[in-house]
Amino acid sequence: MRRTPFVALLVLLAAPRAAAGQSGDGSSTLGLGATRPALEARAARAAAPEAAAIRTRLARGDFRVGDRILIVVAGEPTLSDTFTVGLGGQLTLPLIGSVPLEGVLRSELQDYLTGRLAQNVRDPEVQTRAFVRLSIQGAVIHPGYYGVPAEALLSDALMAAGGTMPEANLARMRIERDGKPIWEGKALRQAIAEGHTLDGAGLVAGDQVIVPRRGGSTAGEMLRVGGALLGIPITIYTLTKIF
Repeated sequence: MRRTPFVALLVLLAAPRAAAGQSGDGSSTLGLGATRPALEARAARAAAPEAAAIRTRLARGDFRVGDRILIVVAGEPTLSDTFTVGLGGQLTLPLIGSVPLEGVLRSELQDYLTGRLAQNVRDPEVQTRAFVRLSIQGAVIHPGYYGVPAEALLSDALMAAGGTMPEANLARMRIERDGKPIWEGKALRQAIAEGHTLDGAGLVAGDQVIVPRRGGSTAGEMLRVGGALLGIPITIYTLTKIF
């Protein structure tokens, strides 16, 4: 675990974030911030496949191995840090031990951890923020795994990896899940240009952002795509400080 200065933790928590149950771009009420009542209501009226997926999410929760969680507990610097979800969906906290996250939604995290910490800390004042663990590979400056806030823009995921390289083929950039594309081509470029968030795009832990190297695209096509992406303003999230 890599310790983060307490003041920096407070700054990160003070950054604007999407309301529970709504993505930063307002496109989804069932994204990573969805509440249990909202999901249960949707499952009750959804078609069988979607209803089954929602019920699986409710039972399993929103957290996966490798996800990172920022916790700030007033007056408890030992408990104020970023922690990684381990095997079995366990979060190991100093003085507390293992805290299971199975069945916990992101919208429930702060209240849930407050209740668990109250067993060891008197009247804890707890603030939390969860990060989605993404694999960012290909023609980026620093390929690897990164924890990105769910309310961050899709373009921020690229900035987390240092941005794209000159030979990046942005026209063929894609996002995969379990080896299959879930965003690609024009739809992905439009989502980035419109400022979709990770939550609004439905990304979850383990998704892969892949930026191929330039091959078959024409120079004119690359200039059009590259110009569109370069025109996107950088958000307030200073991702290099987060990591």
